[in-house]
Formats: sequence, C-alpha cells, structure tokens
Amino acid sequence: MFGIGTTELIVVGIVVLLLFGTRLPMAMKSLGQGFKQFKEGINSDAT
Repeated sequence: MFGIGTTELIVVGIVVLLLFGTRLPMAMKSLGQGFKQFKEGINSDAT
C-alpha cells in the first residue's frame, strides 16, 4: 500500500500519540458521537 510497511506505520502511530496524546481521547469521543448521531439521523429518516 503506497510502499508503507509495518515499521513506518508503527513510527507514524507513535508520533501521533506523542503529538496528540492528551487530545486523542476527546477527539475519538467526538468522532464516536458524530457517528452515533449520523446513524440515528439515517434511521429516523428511513422509518
């Protein structure tokens, strides 16, 4: 995949954790809430 190996993905993951470590849980929570609201919106429009 684009010449990216396992080692490079691990390094990128570590860098992301170092840069966004404190904000990452909040970002994931917001993303999850967004998906939940999106699914609820689609399901409510379908019925």
